Amino acid sequence: MAQTPLNYFQRAADRKYLVPILGLLLVLATAILYQPAIHNGFVNFDDPDYVTKNPAVLHGISWQNVVWAFGTENPAANWHPLTWITHMLDVQWFGLNPAGHHFTNILFFSLDVLLLFLFLEQATGQVLRSGAVAALFAVHPLNVETAAWIAERKSVLSIFFMLLSLLAYVWYARKPGYARYAAVFFLFALALMAKVMVITLPFAMLLLDYWPLQRYAESHEGQVSRQTLRQFRALFVEKIPLFFLSIAASWMTLRIHHKEGALSAVLPLSWRVKNVLFSYVAYVGKIVWPVRLAVFYPHPENSLPGWKVAASAALLIGVTLVVFKFRQRRYLLMGWLWYVGMLFPMIGLIQSGRQGMADRYVCLSLIGAFIAVVWLAGDLASRFHVPDATVAVLFVILLCPSIYLTRVQIGFWQNSYTLFAHTLQVTSNNGLAENNFGSALMEMGQAPLAQPHLEAAVRLIPSMASAHYNLGIALQGQNRLSDAAKQYQLAIATSSDRTEIAQSHNNLGAVYLQEKDLGAAKAEFSAAIAMNPSEANSFLGRGMIEQQGWDYDAAVADFRSASEIAPSPLAYFWLGRALEGKGQTRKAETAYAMALQLAPNMSEARARLAVLRASAGK
Repeated sequence: MAQTPLNYFQRAADRKYLVPILGLLLVLATAILYQPAIHNGFVNFDDPDYVTKNPAVLHGISWQNVVWAFGTENPAANWHPLTWITHMLDVQWFGLNPAGHHFTNILFFSLDVLLLFLFLEQATGQVLRSGAVAALFAVHPLNVETAAWIAERKSVLSIFFMLLSLLAYVWYARKPGYARYAAVFFLFALALMAKVMVITLPFAMLLLDYWPLQRYAESHEGQVSRQTLRQFRALFVEKIPLFFLSIAASWMTLRIHHKEGALSAVLPLSWRVKNVLFSYVAYVGKIVWPVRLAVFYPHPENSLPGWKVAASAALLIGVTLVVFKFRQRRYLLMGWLWYVGMLFPMIGLIQSGRQGMADRYVCLSLIGAFIAVVWLAGDLASRFHVPDATVAVLFVILLCPSIYLTRVQIGFWQNSYTLFAHTLQVTSNNGLAENNFGSALMEMGQAPLAQPHLEAAVRLIPSMASAHYNLGIALQGQNRLSDAAKQYQLAIATSSDRTEIAQSHNNLGAVYLQEKDLGAAKAEFSAAIAMNPSEANSFLGRGMIEQQGWDYDAAVADFRSASEIAPSPLAYFWLGRALEGKGQTRKAETAYAMALQLAPNMSEARARLAVLRASAGK
């Protein structure tokens, strides 16, 4: 029988050449596919918490910031110290140039693809099938959110260490020993410290024991033997230290979520269960037909029709029964249970946030789904004697639509405007998208266009503090001061974020200052300072009120605090005015000189300095 070129290459070439060549091709192809993401910017969803407005990250790497990274006080309400450290390093190396941050994400995602290939090849001995799974993982549009979103560094980093842990586990399974188990344990701990989503990895290792490692005894005539049960118990006990790691990481994350108010306990359990059943099936639909993808899907709450929930439950049970019936093909049962199990921590039974689903949540589950599909396709091709070249051509044809859709999806992540404009096109009643799109328009100086979207956001999600805050800014810019004040008050009442509350108090103080209600304005600025003593504008606002009331000592203290927190021409100018009021002209001259040093064209400071120098005869 004549050999096809592909068949000949696999049989004739030494494996030590085939594996590195295919691995290199996968890395290069992934990097090329995601290269356009380098030109994308930051977005206004999570990126501010993780990078652009995170004081600890913006100061770069330091011992103090590393200690902070391992603590529990952070705006993301998650415990992932390794992720924080990589963001700090990016700021250290690239500053706030988003290209560098995207480069790091793409680098890790490309390495993830390589490690997935190497892990499967080591576990199964199948080079081409392992490469096919890795290629599908690399090009599937559902992974764009994971790779092209700077705030999702946690996912690509966690997958990186998870796959290293799985490689170590294959190494350990071949020859168990304490040193090899320690490597598995350590790498799994690092994966958890990047993102807690990998807590079900010990469960996945039990599936790997079933297939392809086959550490279970074969059962006869569909019966589970005593030997099989003994082996299962031993393998389960073997993983107890890993389960303890999962429990510890889960406890830490739930503790932070609870403290920061991130858990959506307001959703009844019945609503969450309905969404869980529907989402498991909906994700399968997105794997097969990955279109109309969005960064945020609103939770359906109690709006899912009963027939959809019932149909989803029936389909889940049906697929489980089918793969169990055909369990002689072990990869089918393993792949399906991997899909279900690895998705479980993110499926929404414990609800954090307002999302019903998220593309990034299915990233790990894709691996199980692709393993089942690729191995089944390979076995069927062998059974029906389909030539290797035909299989290869069909596989490339299959990849092409995914490659195209992935490139299109990467383009939606160009900036906040493009991202949320697309999200509003493919979803409905999406209050978060309305808010973030309105915020993007505000940043572009399009407040009149932003206002309808922000009004839609507060209508759809009345408890979203940031929407009230953004709408307040839009109304304040139109000089609708009383309406703006109401929105800031609602933001204060609904927010659990101290920084957001402080900023709302600050802006409310500015509104009252415009309305000449100095007492109310001062109270709001003081409230803002009490909650966030690092906000220079609050000190400036309160200092101006004190200046008007001839309380020069208090004004000097506030203007000096503002200039120390964020040196600015305005802070130094008003410090000079207050010092003048106290009769400290020399210190006032120094303050005006500092203002001019920062803003040489500041005419008010130049005029005051000239008057003081003329009075002193200079």
